[in-house]
Formats: sequence, structure tokens, C-alpha cells
Amino acid sequence: MSPKKSKHEFAPKKIKMKKDSKMKLKKKKKSSNSNSAAAVSGTDNRGVDSEWWISFCDKNPPLPGSMVPQDEEEGFKYFFRVSKKTFEYICSLVRENLISRPPSGLINIEGRLLSVEKQVAIALRRLASGDSQVSVGASFGVGQSTVSQVTWRFIEAMEERGRHHLKWPDHDNLQKIKSEFEKSFNLPNCCGAIDATHIVMTLPAVQTSDDWCDQVKNYSMLVQGIVDDKSRFLDIVTGWPGGMTIPKLLKFSGFYKLCESGERLNGHPISLPNQSEIREYIVGGANYPLLPWLITPQNETDDMSDLNMAHEAARSLAVRAFSQLKGSWRILNKVMWRPDKKKLPSIIVVCCLLHNIIIDCGDCIKPDVSLSCHHDLGYVEQLCKQVDPVGRKMRDNLAAHLENTK
Repeated sequence: MSPKKSKHEFAPKKIKMKKDSKMKLKKKKKSSNSNSAAAVSGTDNRGVDSEWWISFCDKNPPLPGSMVPQDEEEGFKYFFRVSKKTFEYICSLVRENLISRPPSGLINIEGRLLSVEKQVAIALRRLASGDSQVSVGASFGVGQSTVSQVTWRFIEAMEERGRHHLKWPDHDNLQKIKSEFEKSFNLPNCCGAIDATHIVMTLPAVQTSDDWCDQVKNYSMLVQGIVDDKSRFLDIVTGWPGGMTIPKLLKFSGFYKLCESGERLNGHPISLPNQSEIREYIVGGANYPLLPWLITPQNETDDMSDLNMAHEAARSLAVRAFSQLKGSWRILNKVMWRPDKKKLPSIIVVCCLLHNIIIDCGDCIKPDVSLSCHHDLGYVEQLCKQVDPVGRKMRDNLAAHLENTK
């Protein structure tokens, strides 16, 4: 039975709070009740809520030996993966969606309507930690059902409002990407690097099938991503079952169809000194087919060849992107308990959007956030033997170019 196609392509010390933050909060307390009433009655409540952060810190004091930073800004990034400035930007993206819909019972245990800021914080914490909805709810003083509802509202809003952060670059931006790849790896006309990973899950017995059972007998969903020189996602495809092979995943993607029809990676070729031409392309591992627009390593030669070393360095950008993605948004790195397979692609895409937003806003992803191991630990890269003659010729031209420009 063939899988159904997804629509997605693509001594304990408390954290030190700044004095001015506390003074501002005292002034805000007086108006909090009126703000809640305004929101319940249906009027716009666009006031920024900062009180939730104080309450969160009180409920989650650092335990002895914990890794929670004492600095307020660093503590914020530890829990939510983004700086306060980026957090505010994310709130501005989804605010219209989160306040335009009825409250639907989103009331915390103190009887207050949840602010946009608190809703975003709950969703980010759920995605960042991968902890259970009960555990996340306890850290905010809300119930499991509220965490579930809030997280999904946030996912829907981000899919609608944040998609401009994940798209194929226009001509000018693509030129910058190609310039960086050539500058860093001596790979002319290279437009990106591709890789794939598994999102592992458990499924109810009635939903299990060979389609979803992968090579290591896990039930999983595949994610394929193409990244630029900053390890920023340019293209994502997900929703396909883990039992599918990587070459098949590629061929089922919209990106493959666009490249094969000449609508993508169709810029002007570069003429090399040896009279050969190099068209636009991306680099991928040996588990991908060698195509005119997808260059894989030379498996029949020494791994330490100039091409293979440059190729591996460039491809590592995609490997790093998935390590950062799964390390930052741990919900993707834990075994998901019976997820809705129709909703899971949306969660994956939004995590990729958040990954890009962090980069776009100038936030740095700390090394200790990335996974310490490979993002697809336990999975063996299976060699793809498909070789396109035109792709082989272009790879040979690249190898000759690297040999001549030592």
C-alpha cells in the first residue's frame, strides 16, 4: 500500500531578574484584570504581558547541579531557545491569530485569560523540552488540555504567519549563497546541501504498517531538508513514512520535480579554466543518487580526495542543521507517543521555521544545544547506486577544478 502524500514540503539560586523589570511589573498588576476582561469581551488586548516570566521563574527554580544559567537573558534562552527580542518578534507574528479567535477556555488556575506571551511561551517550552504536556503545564500553572490546545493554536498560527522564513531564495540571495560556498569550500555554483532524518514515534496497533517501520524497526516519519551556507533551511519535505528509502523520498519531493523540469537550479552555468561548465547544484551524501544537479561523493576513489574533503565539509552544513534542529526542539528528538500523523508534519515544519527565525534574528544557537551525537543515531547510510552519466561528468569536472586550484 503506497503512503499518502503530505501537504507539507517544506544551593539553588533563582534566576536574577533585572530591577527595572520588577518595577514595570508592579505597575502592570493594577491593569491586569481590566485587560483580561477586555479580551473576554472580544476587544483587542494588545498589551504586552511580562508577568508570566516572573511566575514561571518562581515555579521553576534551578535545582542543585542544574545547568540553568543565573543570568536572566541566558536563563530565558535556556528554557525557550530564543532571546527575549526574538520572543517578542514571534509574538508579533502570531498575535493576530491568537487574539482573534475565541478564548475557548484558555484560563489558567488563577482564573485569568492567558496572554499571547504566555501562550507562545507554553508552546515554545513544549517544543523545546519535549516534556509531557502535564509537566509543561505544571511549570506554567495550567492543565494538560490547555497545553495541548495552546501548542496547536501556535503551530497553526506559525504555519500561516511565518512561512516567509522558509522559502527558496530569490536570484540575489542565491548569488550570495553560491559565493559563500565557493569562498568556504571552493565549490563553484553550489546552491546548498541536502540531508534527511527520522522522527521516531510509537503508533497504536491499528495504525502500524510496514510503510512506517524503518530500517532499524522503529516507526518513524522522514524529514528532508536543503540548507544554505548558514545551515538555514531553504526547502523542507516531510510527512512520508520512515520505511521509504532516501532516493524515493527525494523523487517524491516537489524540489526534485522542479529540478527535473528545469524550473529550479536553472541559473547560468559557470565556465572553468579547463573549458568545462558547472551548472547550479546541491551536495548530498552517498545515500542520494548522483544527478546533474545533485553531486555525491566519489565512492570509488580515496575518501581524502580534494573533492570528497570539500564535499564533506559543505554537506556537514546540512548535518549540523538537523543536529541543531533536534537539539533545540527536543520534541523532534524524543520518541513521540502516538502522534497524529496528519498533525506531525506541521509540528516539524514549525520547528524548522523557528530554527530559521533564530538565525534571521541574529540569535546564536549555542554549541551545547546541538545534539552531541549524529542527528540520525543508529541509522546506517545506505549507498545509492544510481548514477546519471551527466552527473558523473560534472562531478569529474569539479574534481579536476579542485585539483587544479590547490
